[in-house]
Amino acid sequence: MSGKKHQYVATIVWAGTPGEGTSRRGNHSRNHEIAIKGKPTMLASSDPGFRGDPSRHNPEDLLVASLSACHMLWYLSLCGQAGIEVRGYVDRAEGTMVEDDSGGGKFARVVLKPEVVLATGSDREAADAIHHDAHEKCFISQSVNFPVTVEATYREG
Repeated sequence: MSGKKHQYVATIVWAGTPGEGTSRRGNHSRNHEIAIKGKPTMLASSDPGFRGDPSRHNPEDLLVASLSACHMLWYLSLCGQAGIEVRGYVDRAEGTMVEDDSGGGKFARVVLKPEVVLATGSDREAADAIHHDAHEKCFISQSVNFPVTVEATYREG
């Protein structure tokens, strides 16, 4: 692959389990911090189904959010280039992960469900077609090995 390269650096810090560490299987803390230079630190854990803290972000949530945000940013940019005025955008994306018998697993799919508010008189068909282009350009969606689909709804406002 040739072209301009971008580098991303994240530091993950696990503070451990006071007094025990990982001395017993499954008894350790899942809480950790995600630090990216110049940005607020995120408190993270594992999914609550895997003994994580439900008040913290987990990797699965962040993957779904990354797909949604990347798609939205491309979609808004491409709509602007096409002269389609988007006035609002809310996505309630949903991801499905399936565990296998080994205790591992993988994502089976992510469905993006954007509710798009278009300026009165906008071409809905053209606006809808841009989702395909946004998907093709989204760096995140092009990097995963499971289907990412879009079920958009529209209204004028």
